[in-house]
Amino acid sequence: MHRHRELCERAVDPLEIAAGLEAHGITDRTAARFRHRDVFSLAEEMYARASRDGDTPLPDPPATPRVRAGWALLSLLPGVLCAAAVTAVHLTHGQSRMLAAAAGALAVALALRAALRRGPLSRTDADRPGPRPGAASGRTAPWTVWLIAYSLLGNGLLDSALAGGPDALPTGTADGPWPLTVAPVLALALACAPAAWTAHLFTVRTRRRLGASRGLEDFAAAVRPLLLGTFALFLGALAGLLSLCAAVLDEPAVFAQALALGSLLFLARLLITHGFTYAPAVVLTAAATIEAAALATVFASRLSGLGFLATPVETLVAPWGAGSVPALACGVAALTLLVHATRKLTRASAHAPPEPAP
Repeated sequence: MHRHRELCERAVDPLEIAAGLEAHGITDRTAARFRHRDVFSLAEEMYARASRDGDTPLPDPPATPRVRAGWALLSLLPGVLCAAAVTAVHLTHGQSRMLAAAAGALAVALALRAALRRGPLSRTDADRPGPRPGAASGRTAPWTVWLIAYSLLGNGLLDSALAGGPDALPTGTADGPWPLTVAPVLALALACAPAAWTAHLFTVRTRRRLGASRGLEDFAAAVRPLLLGTFALFLGALAGLLSLCAAVLDEPAVFAQALALGSLLFLARLLITHGFTYAPAVVLTAAATIEAAALATVFASRLSGLGFLATPVETLVAPWGAGSVPALACGVAALTLLVHATRKLTRASAHAPPEPAP
């Protein structure tokens, strides 16, 4: 720390320290002498301990974000507009119902986009110079849209397909030839607000831990239960909203499917806000692909000689219902992201505040 003090003080990211150490001839074997597995792990600790050792004065604690009225209101907007759209669909008929559904979907999509661009659910590393550790390009929007659309239309379509249909387009009701499941979608839209608040709480707590910790292990040990507690708090809020929506709309709550999807989307967004975009994109793509493959195999099994393709889906749906397909796909994906998040979001470098623009 004394030899590379200047490098540590001016670095804005552990990756910069790691590059400087390697430029000075520090290798993984040298890092092992300091009980680190590689140079980057050593650089992370030096980054976390910078300006705290020796005669260097203690820095000010990292600034913690405050609650802003703007993002707080924006986080409520998707749920409010979705509730209005559901009400409009229930009060209209025929072509007017289709127009109300289309206008409501567009309004909710725009509100959700606005909510994700400001506040705790927005990217916090957009202004950080240089590459972000663990960051890579990854598009999640198309797969998120698919997963939400499947939660609305997929179960009815799968049930109808297994019965030889569908014979007609969806009518926007739960008792039509292609029934919709609106309660999970409405609950997820309303859950944008608790997602933003729990993400804000997680950010505030981790920034405080970042200022008080003296090493990576100390920081990781403090942040890991905080991450799991934040995740559990969001799940509790989503479960309450789902129960309320199911009671108001007189629909089954489908807890397994809705909680699995909500967990997946929340963990994916939490990783994205801290700059880790690759894993969420891969996992969301895999979950959407499984759902699409389940539908495709059922329709493909109608071709001559291919009836065996629907056997896996029929075996799963027969005892557990059509919701078991998205519950399994999203549940496994969410568990994968939870394990990944406990590794990535417990690093000090994931929570370092961005440097102010010059």
